[in-house]
Amino acid sequence: MTTTTVISTEQQVCQGVNCDKAATLQCPTCLKLQFPNSFFCSQGCFKDNWATHKAIHKIAALVNGPPAEEGGSDPWPGFKFTGSIRPHYPLSPRRLVPDHIARPDYAETGVPLSEYSVQRSNAIEALSPEDIDKMRVVCQLAREVLDIGLAAIRVGVTTDEIDRIVHEATIERGAYPSSLNYNGFKKSCCTSVNEVICHGVPDQRKLKDGDIVNLDVSIYKDGFHADLDDTVPVGNVDETGLRLIKTTRECLDKAIAMVKPGTLYRDIGNVIEKHATSQGFSVVKSFLAHGVHRHFHCTPNFPHYGRNKAVGVMKEGHVFTIEPMINEGTWKDVMWPDDWTAVTQDGKRSAQFEETMVVTKTGVEILTARRG
Repeated sequence: MTTTTVISTEQQVCQGVNCDKAATLQCPTCLKLQFPNSFFCSQGCFKDNWATHKAIHKIAALVNGPPAEEGGSDPWPGFKFTGSIRPHYPLSPRRLVPDHIARPDYAETGVPLSEYSVQRSNAIEALSPEDIDKMRVVCQLAREVLDIGLAAIRVGVTTDEIDRIVHEATIERGAYPSSLNYNGFKKSCCTSVNEVICHGVPDQRKLKDGDIVNLDVSIYKDGFHADLDDTVPVGNVDETGLRLIKTTRECLDKAIAMVKPGTLYRDIGNVIEKHATSQGFSVVKSFLAHGVHRHFHCTPNFPHYGRNKAVGVMKEGHVFTIEPMINEGTWKDVMWPDDWTAVTQDGKRSAQFEETMVVTKTGVEILTARRG
């Protein structure tokens, strides 16, 4: 129960359930969020309706955004942020995709039904040579899009502007941005800054000197998805931040070196955790490497930390990502109330790198590798 005091204002009808009394008191949080008509007849009525009324605050923040403040706006009153990053609402409108571009099944509904249909299966599909050729094409296009987005990262640029650039680069290549409306995600890429581990939602925050930012790009074309990301410094980053980025890339490279027919998926986490901990860092446990091709996410699914119980053996034709998330401090994470943004529990920084790859007869081909 909140201890907030309602503020006197002009007379309206009470918003309490089954109450139509005259009301002259208004919720101060609604006033701050510029949300109209949240009037109550008394303190008692306000407290009785608090459980349902407080949901309006999140909606109002999404629509209007609270007054701008240094360090960001606060759409979730009372939520305890773990670090310095704050959401900067309101979000820009959902970006449009031309009608001629083929869409995944969730593009309109937000529900990836075809993906849900295979979630309970442990079977790992081995793609045909023809399908792998299609994956090569979409993965190289995704690499181009990521590099265009990375080139735009600099002090003063908003993450929403980066999202616009990524969206337009994707469309120019006749592809659909895979993250757009995937389970309701509102943007065309993920931008995860400093303590944000993954799935950061692009907004109006301007990148600052000393930030580190992960840009995660996924695109869909000709029936196949590609997925990759990089973490880069913004301006002048301290030695620990640079070492965190370097170590994270090394963790991915060491994991990729293990990929070949016969390797157990559960063993990938051992080499990642060994290297990360040797540098004084930790490995996030809540998010997995995953298959990616016809579905944005599918089998195999396996952790990036050691001594796990992942199922499966690598075989020629298996296509998947490896995407270690390495933290400066604790491995534990906290989820923001948007149900997307995952941050470190202690507010310290996190870095991530991701590539999509295919198991070959003798080893691995990194499909999203930068050519040349």
